[in-house]
Amino acid sequence: MKVLVVEDDKTIADGLHYSLSSEGYEVVLCEGKQTAIETIKQQRFDIYLLDLTLPDGNGYEICEYVKENQEAPVIFLTACDDEINVVRGLDMGADDYITKPFRIRELISRMKSSLRHYQKDHTPTDKVKIGNVVVNTKLAKVYKGTEEVMLTALEYRLLLAFINNRGQVLSRNQLLEGIWDLDGNFINDNTLSVYIKRLREKLEDDSQNPKVIETVRGLGYRMSGSHA
Repeated sequence: MKVLVVEDDKTIADGLHYSLSSEGYEVVLCEGKQTAIETIKQQRFDIYLLDLTLPDGNGYEICEYVKENQEAPVIFLTACDDEINVVRGLDMGADDYITKPFRIRELISRMKSSLRHYQKDHTPTDKVKIGNVVVNTKLAKVYKGTEEVMLTALEYRLLLAFINNRGQVLSRNQLLEGIWDLDGNFINDNTLSVYIKRLREKLEDDSQNPKVIETVRGLGYRMSGSHA
């Protein structure tokens, strides 16, 4: 079970790392908003523990990013338990909050509860939404708004490769492996560029400024997962 802890108080962060690691969790620590966002772009986590007050932002902004790009529970760690802060966090999609100081056993219990509820409420679906694009994987149909988008078999396989790794950066080699021609025809790097260009032309509102399939300079591509 992989946990991202965003906490700028080193004593609290180190204590959480030790306690959660002892319980078998794989823990990654971040001290601020920007490093957390960059980490989330590169990795997926099963649950997020976010401090509200950070040196370069706040936990609300990270929560918003998580909920737009991944499907995982978020718990706020806060010294502020007044109603306004609590309601704001829950309205943004946070799954729970726990007030500092807290006992580690209580936190772990809350984490397990959030994971159970989240898994129950987020059962797999045949429909995937990316912005105003909806993919029905059961029927292998793609819609942009209310209009069906006609994709070739290779374009659809490329789209599925992005969907199955949503929010993660995929190198060109990883994408080539994901759309290898079933008939055995070789798909080269130039061909991949053509297919990405075609996919963007069909799915993006502005293919020159893509929002669905983003270019990550020097690394590859990422499906943003942001909602319209």
